[in-house]
Amino acid sequence: MPVIYAVKAHIADARAHSWNLSRQKTMYGGKHIAAGDVIYLFASENEGGSGLIARGIVTDAKPVPLRRDLERQTPRVTITVKRIKLAKRRLGRAELRPFTNWKDGRAETELNFKFYRQATNKIAGISAEAAAFLQKRF
Repeated sequence: MPVIYAVKAHIADARAHSWNLSRQKTMYGGKHIAAGDVIYLFASENEGGSGLIARGIVTDAKPVPLRRDLERQTPRVTITVKRIKLAKRRLGRAELRPFTNWKDGRAETELNFKFYRQATNKIAGISAEAAAFLQKRF
């Protein structure tokens, strides 16, 4: 079964047909993203975005080489995403904030934990349940 991903990033044009997201931090398996993977895009609210904006297909994914001068570093990737569909229902920090029981198994809690517990932008692998929950927003 293919892994499904989500990314929270600075996205200047939420209605673009494609996005090039450079040097994105990866967590929760995000470093394994590859061309052909499904990805849900969240426009970072810390940078003026509105949360979930689109579903897309990764058309290119390249790992960013690690720096030799740093002992610890988070893997990063540059991806290009082709938009498949725009979100019809809002989903962002405000909607996910109440879901903080980290062990309740809810899709909303998983998304809150992975994208809003820390303010950093990132690419993350998400569960099939979280993907099904996001799909209802389209």
